[in-house]
Amino acid sequence: MKIMVLGGGVIGVTTAYYLAEAGHEVTVVDRQQGPALETSFANAGEISPGYASPWAGPGIPLKAIKWLLMKHGPLVVRPAFDPHMWTWLVKMLRNCTAERYAVNKARMVPLAEYSRDTLKALRSDTGIAYDERTKGTLQLFRTQKQLDGVAGDVAVLNKYNVPYELLDPEGCIGAEPALAGVREKFVGGLRLPGDETGDCKMFTDRLAELCVERGVTFEYGTSIKRVVKNRNRITNIATEKGWRAADAYVMAMGSYSAKFMRFLKRPIPVYPVKGYSITVPIKDAALAPESTVMDETYKVAITRLGNRIRVGGTAEISGFDLRLHESRRRTLEHSVGDLFPGGGDMREASFWCGLRPMTPDGPPLVGRTEYSNLYLNTGHGTLGWTMACGSAKVLSDIISSKVPDIDVRDLGPERYQR
Repeated sequence: MKIMVLGGGVIGVTTAYYLAEAGHEVTVVDRQQGPALETSFANAGEISPGYASPWAGPGIPLKAIKWLLMKHGPLVVRPAFDPHMWTWLVKMLRNCTAERYAVNKARMVPLAEYSRDTLKALRSDTGIAYDERTKGTLQLFRTQKQLDGVAGDVAVLNKYNVPYELLDPEGCIGAEPALAGVREKFVGGLRLPGDETGDCKMFTDRLAELCVERGVTFEYGTSIKRVVKNRNRITNIATEKGWRAADAYVMAMGSYSAKFMRFLKRPIPVYPVKGYSITVPIKDAALAPESTVMDETYKVAITRLGNRIRVGGTAEISGFDLRLHESRRRTLEHSVGDLFPGGGDMREASFWCGLRPMTPDGPPLVGRTEYSNLYLNTGHGTLGWTMACGSAKVLSDIISSKVPDIDVRDLGPERYQR
């Protein structure tokens, strides 16, 4: 079957790879000049099934107020006259109950765990390298209140048989030796030894090369202007370089997928939540992190990627605004400088932002739409890198009329129509 994947980020490229492996003729269309040049470009670098949780949960509305008042708070809302923003926020608030949180997390964890295992198999089969590390992640608690509040997370980890370690300060230093110099700044941590890290951009670049070897065609620098339907099928797409047609289409355009689905009269509740990162060259490896440290106070992830430190965080609700705000940079610099002073050369840091495609309930949208030949692979939020391989393999199986390895009945857009 001839399949067109719309979008060349990590989700689109992994989708193309598994479709090609299944024997399909695949074309990827993307407006950028290469793969992974938008949201996948400089994310936090975590592959963290253990942290696969909805943002919407009990207590989040009150926490959000606190975060908005913090100097280096993890949440920023820039109000705009945008009905889609406010509709999405209302839907998210409706999911902030214990019952909905449990349902949504139960949909996310199996996909995240499956995705990590799928990535391991891909790595074994192809030898792909992307500054990967398999040393787990450490959630670091600065206060006793944070440490005492971990009971709920531990209960969820136990429920889903996710390995974990509750650590005192010495245990945290054992996992991340560079923290020895700031031991007075934290009281303990929660370590997930099964989590991984890696450079998402590097991975996507190299996977795109493997796709080409398998016959995938990439049309870069090609903006999609319109998706054309006829009754219950997509017939073709209009690009700036002309018309393109295929037997089936995959919408993997991140936050921008929502705009095209509204045009097709099949809206999906996906909205951009901007995240920021800085990439810092390592100055002293002994003072840098070994893997990923999650600074619980500021919700910042500090990750070792080869000879660099990637520092990512912030949830900024401001529509499709890609402006870089210096206040966000200062928050990232504050977190990494406080925990790993001397580890990186902050003067050489590069500053970046990207738009995470978020659903109001948390799980992504993976599956067929009401159009018989249009499929979705979007809405992964902060977990696109974590869920990329699993989502792609699942969707490839669906398109190929195979039964996926995991139950994905509640990941399709129909869940919003019930």
